[in-house]
Amino acid sequence: MATQLTLKEVLTTAIEKEIEAQQLYGDLGRKVTGQTARDIFQELVREERGHQQLLERYLQGGLKSGSLRAEQVIDYKIAESFEPTEITPDMQLKDIFLRAANREKSAHESYLALSQAHPAGEVKKLLEELASQELEHKHKLEFLFTEVAFPQTAGG
Repeated sequence: MATQLTLKEVLTTAIEKEIEAQQLYGDLGRKVTGQTARDIFQELVREERGHQQLLERYLQGGLKSGSLRAEQVIDYKIAESFEPTEITPDMQLKDIFLRAANREKSAHESYLALSQAHPAGEVKKLLEELASQELEHKHKLEFLFTEVAFPQTAGG
């Protein structure tokens, strides 16, 4: 039987994961050579920092239950169709987006697994909302991946 987590434990773990994401994206941004890639990773760091701050406010009682929103996101499973490459200073932009999409996939799966192991209630709803937000990030990164990996040509 799964261990039941308190809301505080869930929020603390989620905050730690958001900090880890900021560190990962910051590291990737420093390892790539292209300015576009660096700019994208800086944006991702800012987004994850915003999630961290939101979760911290929630933990401190600044937000009420249901303050996060869960939207229906379609998972096209693009990241699952490609093997991510190793991180190198000269990695291609498409590979950067793929690696980031896989990180968001992992975060989504972690939150989803936690929500499925938890009984109905405030904590389960929070976990489902966090899973939805991570899937939304994955979707955005997969879109960017397809735009770079498969650019539209003049011929269609």
